[in-house]
Amino acid sequence: MDSCNYKLCHEHDFDSRSYLENYFSDSPEMIFAEDSLVFPIENLKKTFTAGHIKGDILIDLSLGSVIHHLYSACEFFKDIIVLKASNRCIMELKRWADTRTGAFNWGHATKLHADTEVSSEPLQDKEEKVRLALQHVVKCDYTKENMTDPIVLPPADCIITVWLLDAISRDQNDYITYLRRFTKLLKPGGCLILFGDLEITYFTVGTEKFHAFCYNEDFVRKALEGEGFVIDCCKVRERTSVSDLLDHKGVIFIAAHRKN
Repeated sequence: MDSCNYKLCHEHDFDSRSYLENYFSDSPEMIFAEDSLVFPIENLKKTFTAGHIKGDILIDLSLGSVIHHLYSACEFFKDIIVLKASNRCIMELKRWADTRTGAFNWGHATKLHADTEVSSEPLQDKEEKVRLALQHVVKCDYTKENMTDPIVLPPADCIITVWLLDAISRDQNDYITYLRRFTKLLKPGGCLILFGDLEITYFTVGTEKFHAFCYNEDFVRKALEGEGFVIDCCKVRERTSVSDLLDHKGVIFIAAHRKN
């Protein structure tokens, strides 16, 4: 099936819990830990502890109800604003933030984060910091110029986007349009942190296949440079597992800042 015939996650029903179980759980059948958990946690830890990216406001635009990428970020920003287009994703996120029965268990990701530092801070304290960061969850519409209309967000010091551009972009023009829309939320000189899957055409959630925009490292570099960003760090890692759930060839991490 051509990828253009797959569902789009922001236009069709998206099972946020199945997405977490497929790609982020601690189940023995979950084979993507190196790509989806270890790679982001390690790179974000190194990036934030370097001390160059920090400030008052971070805006998170990421796919599904993931939270593991915020473990390091919540140490360096006063406020984190999480934008979600799906009510199901918001409900899943708040279930964990409010420690409700049946919430997704992120304990394994918490431990992975703890293993990257020398601090002996209890794991529950680390999770509590993330929970406090999730108090600002705002419904949005990616297709609007002001995605949170009628709410106008304060400009951010940093935006982090994890796998979202891959999933909502049909083609190169879409990717650049969404990238531009997301980064309009930045202050002059603000920073962008981006994770994506390289050369992917689909990913599976539950029994449904969803479209993913296929691109390579060269494309995303040029897209960022075209929007006035200077790339400070770029890491690419070949996929560590092969599965029918998705057909990515690798994962990419980029940290960049916008020219003043």
